[in-house]
Amino acid sequence: MNSSQDVVTSYRDAPTRTVSAGGVDFAYRELGPKTGVPVVFLTHLAAVLDNWDPRVVDGIAARHRVIAFDNRGVGASTGTTPKSIQAMAADAVTFIRALGLPKVDLLGFSMGGMIAQVIVQTEPELVRKLIVAGTGPAGGEGIKDVTRISNLDTVRALLTLQDPKQFLFFTRTSNGKRAGQEFLARLKERKDNRDKPIAPRAYVAQLKAIHRWGLEKPADLSGIRQPVLVANGDHDRMVPTGNTRDLASRLPDSELVIYPDAGHGGIFQFHAEFVGKALEFLAR
Repeated sequence: MNSSQDVVTSYRDAPTRTVSAGGVDFAYRELGPKTGVPVVFLTHLAAVLDNWDPRVVDGIAARHRVIAFDNRGVGASTGTTPKSIQAMAADAVTFIRALGLPKVDLLGFSMGGMIAQVIVQTEPELVRKLIVAGTGPAGGEGIKDVTRISNLDTVRALLTLQDPKQFLFFTRTSNGKRAGQEFLARLKERKDNRDKPIAPRAYVAQLKAIHRWGLEKPADLSGIRQPVLVANGDHDRMVPTGNTRDLASRLPDSELVIYPDAGHGGIFQFHAEFVGKALEFLAR
């Protein structure tokens, strides 16, 4: 294991640490340089630490301190998983403050992008810049259907002996299928000290939170003054791509990137392009 003085450059080798705050032991991993504003990764439905694409993490950690963590009640973090995005955002703020970070950049994927939107509105002084991918605003079109789509694709995956993410994150074209297989292989690169999978109860709580987010009244996003990079694939089934365009149009300072022949996991399919864009955006 690396000592705290060593700079970890690979997510595959980043030790899992814990920090206690608000009655929760949060499991997290960090890597990259120790200076500058850190990028805190906010993860997707059912995800634990091992679900981040190491190419995306390592690519951003080449220039920035990157911190990924398990939400309350998920993976190796203790506590009970909340049933609202707002409570998850409060937990994320508790975690960030427990690490003594006065200012962060946020990278939120899918459910993490919803959490990021709440954080930047409730704690604007904490956030410098925002990157959100595969996500949508509160009350966005089709977001309330995530449970149905997730259940359907889980059954499809069981029947075909595949990972549900092959269907949920990627298109069914030859490019999409290949990208999905490559992504799933990358998630297995870490061999030691892997995280615990999400418990069924925590997964159900997250589904309820996303469903509620989809039923909310649209929020006024005009007060978000931070620069926001908004990304997705052009064929997102989980959070329909129209939400991504809607989100970008309602943010005062946003940049939109849509990847072709890509689904919910477009940033993983186009990881090299996404990392390049993210680094350029963060450096501005």
